[in-house]
Amino acid sequence: MKNILLAVCGLSPQVITEALYALMHEGRKIHAIHLITTRRGRDCVLTDLLAPTTGKYYSLLADYEIDHATINFHGGNLHVLHDSSGRELDDIISPEDNEILMQACLDHTFHFTSRPDNAVFFLVAGGRKTMTSCLTLAAQLYGRQQDRIFHVLVSPEFENSREFFYPPRQSIALELRDNQGQPFWKESRFARIHLISIPFVSVREQLCQDLLDRPLPPADLMQSLVRETPQILTVSLAEGKLVYGLRELDLDPTRLALYAFFAERKQNCRLSAPCTNCSACFLEAATVIDDKGIARFYERIPGSRLLGEMSDSGIGNLNKENFQSYKSKIKRDILTAFGQSAVFELEIASIGTRPDTTYGIRLDRNRIRIKE
Repeated sequence: MKNILLAVCGLSPQVITEALYALMHEGRKIHAIHLITTRRGRDCVLTDLLAPTTGKYYSLLADYEIDHATINFHGGNLHVLHDSSGRELDDIISPEDNEILMQACLDHTFHFTSRPDNAVFFLVAGGRKTMTSCLTLAAQLYGRQQDRIFHVLVSPEFENSREFFYPPRQSIALELRDNQGQPFWKESRFARIHLISIPFVSVREQLCQDLLDRPLPPADLMQSLVRETPQILTVSLAEGKLVYGLRELDLDPTRLALYAFFAERKQNCRLSAPCTNCSACFLEAATVIDDKGIARFYERIPGSRLLGEMSDSGIGNLNKENFQSYKSKIKRDILTAFGQSAVFELEIASIGTRPDTTYGIRLDRNRIRIKE
């Protein structure tokens, strides 16, 4: 069975050689290394690890007499995050960047766990904390019995050194920094690297087989785990969020106020007919814009600004253009948090064609809760 090291990597590629050193000393062979990284992270790996004559990866292999042909690791195994237009990400600095990262972790984890003849070692020791969190979640969703999650612990004084990549066979003196930032010298033979195996619970066996045909967003996978019970939607004004099933969505007060308005409209429908395919409570855009109920909801949300302080395009001055903008942003938030399968029921939907379009929520009124 082949062992694949799948890692996230930021601007400190030392974690790769440190992990490889620790795995090697535990007798765990690695046959391939794949890294999920940013553009800047890739440049660091190419410079610090994979430079033909000075790369520390090649130094490690030579130092411990490992044939580089036995490990598949090269520039083509650096999977750089990029947006929908192909632009490579320099860093993870926004929710949109994090969505790209999460999907990349799922895509690569799905790919490498689809072969029964390998084991995936997930390394969660590098990059921003959000990078290791995303890779850990991907492992929990797609990981199998033979897969493992690893972290490496390095002696504190060596951990922050840009010059330390692994303890070489022939000890060398390194200039380090103490807690006050003062320099001191210490031999590399005193460095200790510990490989930590992190227990994890895989939910792969609980996923429907059709969800294992292709990588899916995490919200779709998580919602599938609770698919047997009809989900209740709770609009929590005090906490500024929507709760649907086992997942939560923090919403900006302006979007939450608009959504709460439609949720209350649906909840208060008194028709005796079932809600399925019913749009009796849906409203025209002009009616929504003129209704003062949205502003009243906004004022009930802790942390919201005074309506008089808002711009002419804010929720206190709703018009056709920003209504459509709010509606689209809410749909995007719902998709990210709850998955594609929940969008149909939860979005602020539009029914009919212009000029007779009306808007509302499709979810059954008996499954809606609104609380302060």
